[in-house]
Amino acid sequence: MSNVDVTIANFTFDPATLTIKVGTTVKWTNQDSVGHTVTADDNSWGSGNSNKGDSFSFTFAQAGTYPYHCGVHPSMQATITVFP
Repeated sequence: MSNVDVTIANFTFDPATLTIKVGTTVKWTNQDSVGHTVTADDNSWGSGNSNKGDSFSFTFAQAGTYPYHCGVHPSMQATITVFP
């Protein structure tokens, strides 16, 4: 299993596009001074509100394309592609 970090800073997810293998855990860390969420577009998973310094991790168990956004700031969008 591997781990990948995504930074939330300046109202963006960095990287905004990510390609990973099944079984990878992605960890998002909020570095902004305001709250954000990490929310799947289909609402199948999400972090709830996170403040500066908070982290949220999710392990992707199935191949597919997973678009997500910030529920507080809908213009913040990103996509994770998971391959077998």
